[in-house]
Amino acid sequence: MTAVTTPDSWQGTGRVAHWARSPETALGHVLGVPAGLLVAAEICVLLAGVIARYVFRLPLIWSDELASILFLWLAMLGSAMAFKRGDHMRMTALVSKMEPDRRAFFDLLATTAALAFLLVILPYAWEYAVEEAVMLTPALEISNSWRVAAMVVGFGAMAIFALLRLLQVGQPRQVVKALLLTAGIVLLMVLLKPLWRQLGNLNLVVFFVVGVAAAVFSGVPIAFAFGLATLGYVMLTTNTPPMIVVGRMDEGVSHLILLSVPLFVFLGQLIEMTGMARAMVAFLASVLGHVRGGLQYVLLAAMYLVSGISGSKAADMAAVAPVLFPEMKKRGAKEGDLVALLAATGAQTETIPPSIVLITIGSVTGVSIAALFTGGLLPGLVLAVTLMAVVWWRYRHEDLSGVKRANRREVGRTLLIALPAIALPFIIRAAVVEGVATATEVSTIGIAYGVLAGLLIYRQFDWKRLYPMLVDTASLSGSILLIIGAATAMAWGLTQSGFSRSLSEAMRALPGGAGSFMAVSILAFIILGSVLEGIPAIVLFGPLLFPIAKAVGIHEVHYAMVVILSMGIGLFAPPFGVGYYAACAISRTDPDEGIGPIVAYLIALFVGLVVVALVPWISIGFL
Repeated sequence: MTAVTTPDSWQGTGRVAHWARSPETALGHVLGVPAGLLVAAEICVLLAGVIARYVFRLPLIWSDELASILFLWLAMLGSAMAFKRGDHMRMTALVSKMEPDRRAFFDLLATTAALAFLLVILPYAWEYAVEEAVMLTPALEISNSWRVAAMVVGFGAMAIFALLRLLQVGQPRQVVKALLLTAGIVLLMVLLKPLWRQLGNLNLVVFFVVGVAAAVFSGVPIAFAFGLATLGYVMLTTNTPPMIVVGRMDEGVSHLILLSVPLFVFLGQLIEMTGMARAMVAFLASVLGHVRGGLQYVLLAAMYLVSGISGSKAADMAAVAPVLFPEMKKRGAKEGDLVALLAATGAQTETIPPSIVLITIGSVTGVSIAALFTGGLLPGLVLAVTLMAVVWWRYRHEDLSGVKRANRREVGRTLLIALPAIALPFIIRAAVVEGVATATEVSTIGIAYGVLAGLLIYRQFDWKRLYPMLVDTASLSGSILLIIGAATAMAWGLTQSGFSRSLSEAMRALPGGAGSFMAVSILAFIILGSVLEGIPAIVLFGPLLFPIAKAVGIHEVHYAMVVILSMGIGLFAPPFGVGYYAACAISRTDPDEGIGPIVAYLIALFVGLVVVALVPWISIGFL
């Protein structure tokens, strides 16, 4: 994820820019408070549902419905906050290499393209809200317009933020140029409407391949690139009412299972704030710190454990790297190798439950979340072993003459301190497997446990950080959920065109059956994971490819593990993988320093991926 920025020389300092900054700040506060409160409310509602059902045997029939209503508001307000902060996911590998002035122009173009999408879809969002007024929710019996009005508010707020951002740029000519270019492209597409009508399914190439690729590589946030392509396709090549796009976006965002995304994001921040992650790392360091490459092994193990708690790769890396990197540097480790290993562990742990990617793939494909949680543990271990082989080779001659080995007493003390933290991932998994809570609700148990552990055991709970954490959670979740909504609408467009049927027939016709299908899937998702930042690739292509995998005899959980690991390798591989740049930002390392060292780790990850693909038992042996 990268922010939309402009050079200092482009930042406005006049009256207009000053006038625009004030309402932007005010609107940010107006939206930030309810967005943060909605995260807290969702935690309370779902936890109350678990307690009422499991403890008192009195299920709250309205809890899921209320959670669903609040969730759409959380997603849309969070999306608006992400727009204000520049947190929407973008592919900036090409734009970032440009000269400052040209890069700033493309950043402006990204804003005007997003604004074009918002202004086009806003009337249809209003129409959709009016249409839903006649629908009543089953339990609370209130108009569904109260829920879908969130889309009108969210799109409207993002449009206002886009306009205010343009007003703050100190070079009006460049703003006008970006606006004219965007308007010109839109006008040209409309004027060519008779041509699009004659092209038939070739329109899929124009809108969903050329159009999306041009927008994504130009730095347009991925959600808006998907949205523009889908709206353009529906409005210019079909007779389908554009309001349907809003409905499909609503459907994509409103899966209740996706509610675990913001809750696990918050849990990741919580374990860092309470010191639970630090306690686990300290224990592992006391056990392995005296071994050659020991702290590198600690990094691998810590990411495995923390990933099982937070579900967010950014949270994982932010929790582990600041604790380990200073000591690793003292022992002579180079920054490039450290960031390379950090990025590699991010890819390795993508299948560790309760990964957001697991939850997402389950929600869009219908695969059992509990089965995915069970199947994801061993594939991560296989890749960890391949990474450990590289660590052993690189650090087999490490000088440990100045390193003191921890005695049994020190190891025991750190283990005692770390036990409550180490227990958390096992509590989360047991709660799902034993039926105490659903995959959506289980995060609230983890949050409640984390709060109690922070207050009573670790005595680290900074109340002042709580509100910023809630708002950060809403912003990050909103950026993810808007992509899922836009990708769902785009996948619907592809399905309606008959593309999914054509793709299915082409994939079935591959020589070699299941083996060829698996090989093509690995290659495709490595590329898609790099370009589309993982989750959008899974949301877009998962519903299309999983039925084919099942038809050729591949177990859906096995296929899910291969797809997720392939996507993870692409996500954390330079030069396009945004996960790699996130690792560089967290470790404050120049990206160029890690490109050389990461090659060996990527080869090790690919070897592990091939092993997982060839041995289905690794993924499904414990189901």
